[in-house]
Amino acid sequence: MRSVMARGVAPCRMHRMHTMPALDDALARLAGEGGVLVQVTGTQGSAPREAGTWMAVWRGALTGTIGGGQLEYQAVAAARALLAGEAGSPAHGAVVRYPLGPTLGQCCGGVVFLRYRRIAAADAPALRAELTAALAPVALFGGGHVGGAIVRLLSGLPYAVRWIDSRDGVFPPALPAQVETEHSEPVQDAVATLPTGARVLVMSFSHAEDLDIVVACLQRLRARGDLPFVGLIGSKTKWATFRRRLEARGFTADELARITCPIGVPGITGKEPEVIAVAVAAQLLQVAPPLAVPPAGGPVQVAGAR
Repeated sequence: MRSVMARGVAPCRMHRMHTMPALDDALARLAGEGGVLVQVTGTQGSAPREAGTWMAVWRGALTGTIGGGQLEYQAVAAARALLAGEAGSPAHGAVVRYPLGPTLGQCCGGVVFLRYRRIAAADAPALRAELTAALAPVALFGGGHVGGAIVRLLSGLPYAVRWIDSRDGVFPPALPAQVETEHSEPVQDAVATLPTGARVLVMSFSHAEDLDIVVACLQRLRARGDLPFVGLIGSKTKWATFRRRLEARGFTADELARITCPIGVPGITGKEPEVIAVAVAAQLLQVAPPLAVPPAGGPVQVAGAR
């Protein structure tokens, strides 16, 4: 983010936090022992999890899940066989095809392709980069109680959260995974540097700041159209006031229709921060869901015929 020293204030500061709880656990374990990364590279028909899903298998533990049941049971056994160097185990880097019905007796009846890779401490940087590449970006403006509740909830979902505020000292000292915090003054300047495809949530401490952020989002949508969701916290009365002010600035009805206010799925009326967080997260999953990015494949083996 650009420096704002010329305006007489501190420069914007960004602090990268972790990536996801499961990955943090995997990287921590890698420092002391090797494991096997089991990753869904593709599916056909009905399957427990989508491409890109992964788990790390250790001698006495698991990190993550590929969906449970017989598929995961057999995958864990195969991974531990590879870890132990047993004959008949999957080859390092190979993809194994699992027909869920004929081979595993699972009613979903689809096919899952799993890739097995041995991982060690030296692989940690590449592993971190690879497994975070598919996280969908969310920009949350506002470090208050509702913002904090949303951040905590989104940190367990496939989103990378950029948490932005114009005030110093508003972010908690210990943050969930998948979160980076950013101080931006003026706060709306952060909109220009958001990644393409960022889902934007606006809930600053000030209605004036909220309006400035929404204006910046509308200007970016007008120029680039690359923000799939812009949500503004507030009542219908707040949005009616904002709408009049935005129309006075020349934004059209079609442009204003790109702003969602109030935010949250309908029918959830509680005002507790955690309740609002559930409603907002559900809405994000409905209208701007993350897209799975399947990993690269490899030579295919067939389960039961290795």
